[in-house]
Amino acid sequence: MPDSPRAATIRDVAARAGVSAATVSRVLTGNRPVSPAVLTRVQRAIKDLDYVVNAQARALSAPHSRTVAILLPELSWRFHNQIAGGIEQQAIAEDRLCMVCSTLGDPHREMALVEMLRQQNTEAVVLIGGNFVTPDYVDQISHLARALDKAGSRLVLIGRPAPAPGLPITVVDYDNDGGAYAAVSHLLSAGHRRIAYFGGQLNHSTSNTRIAAYERALRDYGVEVDPALVFVGQVSRADCYDAVRAQLAAGPLPYTAMFCFDDYVAAGVMAAVRDAGLTVPDDLSIIGYNDEPISIDLWPPLTTVRIPTDELGRTAVRLALHRDEPMYAGSHQNVMLGTHVVMRKSVKARRNHDR
Repeated sequence: MPDSPRAATIRDVAARAGVSAATVSRVLTGNRPVSPAVLTRVQRAIKDLDYVVNAQARALSAPHSRTVAILLPELSWRFHNQIAGGIEQQAIAEDRLCMVCSTLGDPHREMALVEMLRQQNTEAVVLIGGNFVTPDYVDQISHLARALDKAGSRLVLIGRPAPAPGLPITVVDYDNDGGAYAAVSHLLSAGHRRIAYFGGQLNHSTSNTRIAAYERALRDYGVEVDPALVFVGQVSRADCYDAVRAQLAAGPLPYTAMFCFDDYVAAGVMAAVRDAGLTVPDDLSIIGYNDEPISIDLWPPLTTVRIPTDELGRTAVRLALHRDEPMYAGSHQNVMLGTHVVMRKSVKARRNHDR
């Protein structure tokens, strides 16, 4: 078989147009003027040779690549994907390309990916979701934020707080604390006093905030916090199902209501309750978090906390790409969006407040 034709290079274009490669580069980048006659010859040569710009080479030589990178803990998590969808929509509106990477929930991989993207002159690197609270995290993320800023790029955090004040970071968070406090307050207002917290990971910023809000709501209602009702470490729906089935097998549940880390945790709990011959909300009231699409299809439909996922993504890109404009500068680079409880059918009021 004959060899495939070689792709034209910038030197081929220069030879065809009778100019230097540097002149062709100036035409391509538009950063220095050339005469109309030279411009016409170069453009004709590009068309005749069907020359395609080496995007990678241009990215390495340009201040940035006009690419927005999205780092997700897992590609299969719908909640994070909804935020990524908002990022992509705004990136398209801003004429940017999106790149998606998975950290696999590994903080070391997350840092390595950010460093790799910095070397690729990525215009904005967006980290979605909470972080594990470790002594090294602040130092590492602070170093990367400064390195990206020095390279003309931007580190963007969605769903996690700024690691330290004064860093060149765009932070778009949601009121995680307020949503959790409102959820537990709703259960307390319905007469529940034995309320469990269930799900999430140990020493994780998102879980830590929800547990702290859960405990504060109890204290504000005059209810003593019982550490035996805080169950952390179950992440998947299957883990939560198994854990609650084990509790039910040991005897009656020591709580009448449960605040779940997210809606998938709630789905596992609801299935365990149902398979044990009990019902929600008659035997157990449940509130979830995130308002995932499944929450309305569960039976009964799940009361949960809604997060503005699409707006989180859109706002993050808008702020990061326009950070030098007065209306987006300074304190506007740290934004918190609101959350609220969506009332459905998984919570039932109790008349007896003693249990």
